[in-house]
Amino acid sequence: MADIKPTLGTLANNLLVAMPSLADGHFAQSVTLVCEHSDKGALGIVLNKPLDMKLGDVLAQMKLDAAQPATAEQPVLRGGPVHTDRGFVLHRPGGEWDSTHKISDQVQVTTSRDVLAAIARGEGPRDAFIALGYAGWEPGQLEQEILDNAWLSLPMNEQLIYAVPFEQRWQAAWQMLGVHSSRVSLVAGHA
Repeated sequence: MADIKPTLGTLANNLLVAMPSLADGHFAQSVTLVCEHSDKGALGIVLNKPLDMKLGDVLAQMKLDAAQPATAEQPVLRGGPVHTDRGFVLHRPGGEWDSTHKISDQVQVTTSRDVLAAIARGEGPRDAFIALGYAGWEPGQLEQEILDNAWLSLPMNEQLIYAVPFEQRWQAAWQMLGVHSSRVSLVAGHA
């Protein structure tokens, strides 16, 4: 008998909420925005794991100065374990940047230097934050991890991305579902 694997529709523009049993140090208690998902795999940015680094550190490496001290003090997120030297700016739509990927009408990701230069000048996109690295999945890997009860998927939520403090996002995602994370079964069931 052939190995039949269930397939999911695209998870782009969805949030992956780590199940309480997910113990991987990169993803334990994480919330990840899926930026791309196709039969070629998936790419996401972890939204709640600040690094011991501030935006001023990133700007200094790029020989840019923050016009406002508050800009330099913004935290930088660990977007995932892949290509941790690559920067991603997640932001609301607006502005013309050299390299922007529209995830939805509420969120875009830009990878070009011009957006960081604008942020340094105080002219960047509204509600922007920076992540270094990304999470990547090979074809079928993310679907299998969901079936293995590592992740729960829910629709992207603007409030969670732009208004909830980073350190509160995982619990806030569970609250959106009306569930307390301590009450979730650690074992998956499949019918």
